[in-house]
Amino acid sequence: MILDVLKALADPCRLRLTAVLLRGEFTVQELTRIFGMGQSRISRHLKILTKAGVLTVKRQGTWSYYRAGGENPFFVAILPALEPELDHLPERPADVTALLAVLDDRRRRSQEFFDRHARQWDDLTRSLLPVPDYLDRLVALVPLGGTVLEVGLGTGGLLPDLAARGSRVIGVDHAPAMLDEARRRLAQAGLTCIDLRLGEMTHLPLPDNEVGCAVANMVLHHAADPTAVLHEFRRVLAPGGVLVLADLARHEREWVREQLADQWLGFEEAELLAWLKEAGFIDVSSERLKSGAGEVAVLLVRAS
Repeated sequence: MILDVLKALADPCRLRLTAVLLRGEFTVQELTRIFGMGQSRISRHLKILTKAGVLTVKRQGTWSYYRAGGENPFFVAILPALEPELDHLPERPADVTALLAVLDDRRRRSQEFFDRHARQWDDLTRSLLPVPDYLDRLVALVPLGGTVLEVGLGTGGLLPDLAARGSRVIGVDHAPAMLDEARRRLAQAGLTCIDLRLGEMTHLPLPDNEVGCAVANMVLHHAADPTAVLHEFRRVLAPGGVLVLADLARHEREWVREQLADQWLGFEEAELLAWLKEAGFIDVSSERLKSGAGEVAVLLVRAS
């Protein structure tokens, strides 16, 4: 076990790969772009690191996402000392720049898709990817009073219900066309006091400890980096604040990547809960809602 890890890490390229994969999950194709290397070379190094338990691989349809993980207890034990040293690798600045470019590309493709399909979005999701009814239960988890933030608000369909729960409501979305559609919808409903803002999930336009409740309704599977999003939610939540999250359970409908701009084919419940604890949420509960024929199951989560 110890020798496997030491041998796996005794290579400059594999150290660089480990450093990048501690920052997030990436496919082989994305890693070849980050490092400017051929796929066969990257794949060989990934195989060695995975066999040693330094990396874990998550298969989503025909895509495989690699991440530095905790399969090997020895690697977990040395990681606190190893990780700061990885920042001193000579190629580290260039690797981080290339990594951020890949994440930016994920976000850009998502934003362009939502800008194109804003007006048809509600009908598109209902017809292509049906889910069990869950919105009433999601709204019931939102505490009464205080400031409520919805991130990834889409066309704003949930905002009236949130306005009935909170004393102040803020909505954030990264697609200008979605915000325009939400403003039109709210104006028709006579709700002009809701604060709509343009912003990214990983860089919310709010100060620290600003809101009492954050709501993420079917947005995490569109995130380029879900763990970074959860950390950002923790940042803007006041002490004792609550995150209410609904998202897709793991599924195999790979066509959603193209037709609905999904970055991820849902999530495993244990995976999502582990990410929340890593982000600093302590009291976490979840429920997997039963799905009917042709529906994708939904995970409903409350965390504080």
